Amino acid sequence: MDATADAQNLLTQLRRWATELGFQQLGVSGVDLADDEARLGEWLESGWHGDMRYMERHGTRRSRPAELIPGTLRVISARMDYWPEEARDAEEALSDSESAYVSRYALGRDYHKLLRQRLQQLADRVTEAVGPFGFRVFVDSAPVLEKPLARNAGLGWIGKHTNVINSRAGSWFFLGEIYTDLPLPVDVPATDHCGTCQACIDVCPTRAIVAPYQLDARRCISYLTIEHAGSIPEEFRRPMGNRVYGCDDCQLVCPWNKFAHITAEPDFRVRHGLDGASLSQLFGWTEAQFLERTAGSAIRRIGHERWLRNIAVALGNAPSTNEVLAAIESRVDDPSPLVREHARWARAQHRVAHA
Repeated sequence: MDATADAQNLLTQLRRWATELGFQQLGVSGVDLADDEARLGEWLESGWHGDMRYMERHGTRRSRPAELIPGTLRVISARMDYWPEEARDAEEALSDSESAYVSRYALGRDYHKLLRQRLQQLADRVTEAVGPFGFRVFVDSAPVLEKPLARNAGLGWIGKHTNVINSRAGSWFFLGEIYTDLPLPVDVPATDHCGTCQACIDVCPTRAIVAPYQLDARRCISYLTIEHAGSIPEEFRRPMGNRVYGCDDCQLVCPWNKFAHITAEPDFRVRHGLDGASLSQLFGWTEAQFLERTAGSAIRRIGHERWLRNIAVALGNAPSTNEVLAAIESRVDDPSPLVREHARWARAQHRVAHA
């Protein structure tokens, strides 16, 4: 691996293997993230990470790969498309206020395990080609600055909504990384092509994108419905609409997503009709049903209580049909104080509307 030609040949093979394993692109970056470390520090100091204490827990290991995994010289980043072809039209789902809107990435199987397995298979092929080498696979499983690493590896730039955008593939894709001690040639970092567009800023229901490239997670519906464990602040409940798990608005309006591709992965197909399920029906799920129907899904990690909390808010924003009102009433005395509070808020919304 000392020769430049050998390293370049290995990278060529890596790209081919990645394609065979279902990835749409692979790139390599170095480990210098000094500018991003400074931006991360400012973001944490502002408190915009909210309850996500893990963002500050690991200090500089998040922005210095060699501190996290000693010996790391390069980071291999790969992306995989996830937009499911058969899913109900997203705009239609958002406008149907009696149905639940689930972020497109969570409609199928949890991506963490799938990407990790594929990246491990990629590393195994490298081992077969060059012998044992130092590496570690990551898919949201450790303190890793995946977006800056993806940008530096040429996979796309970080847009004004803080998601990675690729000029030929939009932003509907997952990211995964391999930290390695192999001295592979690095790719040219992607450059920004957002220009004067601020569609994502204008569309955000809760004004979470407080300035270009600056996200206050505490206002973000994805954060509120997934990461936040407590009561959802009342100022954000009406803007949440029927979004019960995540939010895609900033990506749905991004002009670059006209170049997005449909996923070829069967595991990312819609499960249990979650692309248009009735809020009232979902609110009736017992914990056992929730665990059964979210098996293998990213949704399961928020737990049954938060799931009901989120749906209660959406029911409060739904039309006052008999089905909706009955669903709300069924949990106004729920054993969970969190669910009970949000169900009672939902009931109050309908009483006010018809006062």
